Amino acid sequence: MSRQTRALSTALSASLALALLGACTSQEGGSDPDRREQPGVATGTIIGGLPKKGGTLTVLSNQDFGHLDPARNWVMPTMDFGTRLLYRTLTTFKAAPGDQGSGIVPDLATDLGKPSKGGRVWTFKLKPGLEYEDGSPIRAQDIKYNVERSFAPDLVGGPDYAQRYLADTDGYTGPLQGKHLDSIQTPDERTIIFSLRRPVAEFSYTVTLPTFSPVPQSQEKGVQYDLRPFSSGPYKIKSYARGKKLILVRNPHWAKTTDPVREAYPDQIVVQMGLKGGQIDDRIIASEGADASSVEWSDMQPSSIAKVLPRPEVKRRLVAERTGCTDMLALNTSRPPFSNLKLRQAMQYAIDKSAQVTASGGPALNDIATRYLPPALTGEGRSNSAYGRSTTSHADKAKKLLAEGGKPNGFSTTITVSTGDKTRAEALQQSLSQVGVRLKIQTVDPSVYYDTIGDTKNAPDMAINGWCPDYPSGSTFLPFVFDGRTIKEKGNQGNVSQFRDKAVEKRMDEIAAMPDAASADRAWNDLDIVIQSKSPAVPLLWKRKPLLVGDNIAGAFGHGAWTGQFDFAVIGLKDPSKSKG
Repeated sequence: MSRQTRALSTALSASLALALLGACTSQEGGSDPDRREQPGVATGTIIGGLPKKGGTLTVLSNQDFGHLDPARNWVMPTMDFGTRLLYRTLTTFKAAPGDQGSGIVPDLATDLGKPSKGGRVWTFKLKPGLEYEDGSPIRAQDIKYNVERSFAPDLVGGPDYAQRYLADTDGYTGPLQGKHLDSIQTPDERTIIFSLRRPVAEFSYTVTLPTFSPVPQSQEKGVQYDLRPFSSGPYKIKSYARGKKLILVRNPHWAKTTDPVREAYPDQIVVQMGLKGGQIDDRIIASEGADASSVEWSDMQPSSIAKVLPRPEVKRRLVAERTGCTDMLALNTSRPPFSNLKLRQAMQYAIDKSAQVTASGGPALNDIATRYLPPALTGEGRSNSAYGRSTTSHADKAKKLLAEGGKPNGFSTTITVSTGDKTRAEALQQSLSQVGVRLKIQTVDPSVYYDTIGDTKNAPDMAINGWCPDYPSGSTFLPFVFDGRTIKEKGNQGNVSQFRDKAVEKRMDEIAAMPDAASADRAWNDLDIVIQSKSPAVPLLWKRKPLLVGDNIAGAFGHGAWTGQFDFAVIGLKDPSKSKG
């Protein structure tokens, strides 16, 4: 999950939960692009005031959800949608814009967990009176079962923190054949105990992930569970036509008295899918009829910037929170051409990053990335760039490296992007053509993009891939993107570059074992430079997420925990009676 630009705390609190410093002061201009506040778009604001209960909130989308099964849900905006509306987790992020949203509170649990044995064992107690959508009790055994499901080879795509952190999991393939993990104990229906293979100081943050939500074994449907997760949250699924429409209605057994963050303002939430991005923008800009009670799911199109920023009455309905992520061009290191280090390094100089800014909506919504770790994890003043901070291409340096790599006349290569990133791919194509690299572009629907580039045997040479820390620690970034041991044949989520380097992996293990957060923080930043020199990916952008809302929307803000997506825990309507128009 993302964090807004800020320095990471250098100490752990007594409860071993990570703390954050206040927001770094930003200002327009200056020599450090990490500190530049781009003109035209405010952050940390709430649109529309306090919502009123009732009505229908409509979400206009160009795509379906990749996965709603909590064991498979690991795409940031979808994690927001799932954990705020359909299922609850042991802990969760506060419902607040800006820095306040980075804090966590107990959700299903009574507290943030009690560590013992030096942080190798964590115990959580569930609140009394928690119920599913049918009124049956939520039990600790159900959370254990969902964590175990995340190991099943058929249920690919979800967070793998359980595989990384839990003790004695080698060879485990899930509970579907009746096998269970001894490293998760449930001595009674309200107590769950996790035994870890090493100390994990930030485990209170780890259990915000949907892996740590409850799924009763009686509701198990394998891969079909994606279509109808059993609700422990404020809403349940009324109907779901893949690629067309999802309708959520209230879960009558959800109790606000047990829930510290979710307000559940609308009576109904309707997600309309398969719309064109530009069409969505135009409908919400016009804000007529039911569209006045609508929000958009995916980023506003770059072409719509000119329709919004010059018009104050529309601009005030634009949210553009920093995502806290790094947008990268992954280079497939598993085969030629990018198994060749020199050719990978040539890409660092061949690509015109300013053209990526233009293709992604301009400088009001993007900063150029100069390293892998986002500013949220590095703090001010850490450049950590192995290739300089230039915003444009350096054809001479790129050509020199191409020659050293045995390709003085360039080479042919491929890229796969989602349909919404075609303009960005064309900008890359133009940049690379200047040094003789011929780029073939393939586009796929956004709903299957991550599954497509995550098929390692059939992966393209290049792919645009972003990564966001799941919580404010370098341990949630570099190991997921560049640890060769995380690569999966199917559902390969992070290490799209298929980068394998034993020395890097050894150093990752050493840093993960450091008991001091400040030392680990510095070490992750130093390792960033080392990995950059091996060039498995080209850092491109640090982006904001531009999202429009209709005139009748209230309580809307981009949440830093989910890359700037609306916080669906608290969004609603100014006048519910108008939502039926």
